Amino acid sequence: MSDNIESRLSALGLVLPAVTATRGSFKPYVMRGNTLHLSGKGAPVREAVLHVPKVGAEVSVAEAQAHARDIALYLLAVTRQALGDLERIQQVVKVFGMVNATPDFTQHTEVMNGCSDLLVQVLGARGEHARSAIGVGSLPKGFAIEIEAIIEFT
Repeated sequence: MSDNIESRLSALGLVLPAVTATRGSFKPYVMRGNTLHLSGKGAPVREAVLHVPKVGAEVSVAEAQAHARDIALYLLAVTRQALGDLERIQQVVKVFGMVNATPDFTQHTEVMNGCSDLLVQVLGARGEHARSAIGVGSLPKGFAIEIEAIIEFT
């Protein structure tokens, strides 16, 4: 595969989604020195739903992994918007994932592999990162997962 990130995306048949405006009093990212801090992004948005589905009950591990993969693509889209060029990524430093799960759910790391695997697939060694994955009792807007990241850039 090509060393060019945009070429890898194309070869994998992946398209970065459009970046949308935030829905609150925060920025989608903050740059500090050569570090890009990406705000948490959730999936899926489920508005006006009385019962919020939980990973480990109504949402399967495979579905949650797919959500994590979609979030990784979105985080790359925000990164491209912030940096102007994905080639400026030096290293994904840290990924933090929250899984809206049932109390007995224990496969948080498997869910987060959807995000981690995509980052490595697209960015190669630059996508390898430290990571935390935790279960939570709820997330905003009925998200099944929310993921944030820290990226070092040149």
